[in-house]
Amino acid sequence: MDSSSTSQTEENQEVFPDDNLLIPASLKFVISNIKIIVPIQLSSDNYPVWRSQVLKLLTANGFASFLSPSPSPPPTHKIHQDGSKEPNQKYQEWILVDQNLAAALCSIVSPAIIPYIIHLVSTSTIWHTLERRLQSSNRSRVIQLKNESHNIQMKSQNMTQYLQQIKTIVDNISSARATLDQEDVILYTMNGIPPSYNALKTTI
Repeated sequence: MDSSSTSQTEENQEVFPDDNLLIPASLKFVISNIKIIVPIQLSSDNYPVWRSQVLKLLTANGFASFLSPSPSPPPTHKIHQDGSKEPNQKYQEWILVDQNLAAALCSIVSPAIIPYIIHLVSTSTIWHTLERRLQSSNRSRVIQLKNESHNIQMKSQNMTQYLQQIKTIVDNISSARATLDQEDVILYTMNGIPPSYNALKTTI
């Protein structure tokens, strides 16, 4: 995201006091239910799952535009023909939504991640800062998981426990928006089985 446009958006976000502003029903729903629909706090290990859940929630309720890299809020003021100006209620309404969404996002971020975004104002800058920060962590996580799958060993586990461990690794790789070939999964599974299961290896 262009830093100049980010800074301009942040600077423009002055809040006008207006007791007449009402919180939209869809925004109330998001605020009230975000911790239920997105029960996990964002950490360096779960960004893809967290992102997917938040994106679906905000999109379903009509707030996807607030996640845009370059959001387009209404003008801060209305300018009349005589040159006078007054606060634009549409802008106030936009700020009301944006600030509540920003607060909602921060409420489902773990304490370890909060320092990355505590100084940020808009929903968009929070969203894209998290994306930049955590995508590299996600790549490292995928590499780690694939290495675990390559070196997995059954050891003292029974077969059910061993297969469940493999399934967990594969599921975690998938949730990180990466893939592991089925042939590789079978190969790594067979390599981790002790000699007492040689008959099973032969059958497969």
